[in-house]
Amino acid sequence: MRGLLVGRFQPFHAGHLEVVRGIRSARPDDGLIVCVGTAEQSYTWENPFTAGERVEMIDRALRAAHVDSVLVVPTADIHRHALWVRYLEGLLPAFDRVYTNNPLTRLLFEQARYRVESPPLVDRSRYEGARIRAAMADGGEWRSAVPPAVAEFLVQIDAPGRLKTVRAAPVSGAGERPR
Repeated sequence: MRGLLVGRFQPFHAGHLEVVRGIRSARPDDGLIVCVGTAEQSYTWENPFTAGERVEMIDRALRAAHVDSVLVVPTADIHRHALWVRYLEGLLPAFDRVYTNNPLTRLLFEQARYRVESPPLVDRSRYEGARIRAAMADGGEWRSAVPPAVAEFLVQIDAPGRLKTVRAAPVSGAGERPR
């Protein structure tokens, strides 16, 4: 069967890659679905990258790391917690367990009777999306926090320039501007 890993991956960083590697090595005969959430949002501080860009980051990182049997699927938010799990069940291939460290995601899947596991967090002081985005916007060092294939891609799309722009943009309700 397959597991399900849910996240926004803004950006896909080295901690995410280690979580995927850990899941795949613990269950080498099973597949993994990586659900790229909030796919409808982009060009905001919280969600600067498009769904396609996030899929590309993940695909490049997994290929470079020789991690296989992973299906990457972007999904939009439906803003109805009571229906969200059923929405994913209808959208995604079958899965029998969920990997998350988000308390609400855990609760919703447990209520739907899924086995939920919390993968170990990898060096959160270094691998945390908001910190990586801030380093990009501030001209700081961020490349070592993402897999090399992702760093190359982020440079190609001028992610630091985009983050500087969206940080300065007025808040439109779609994303929160950092303080």
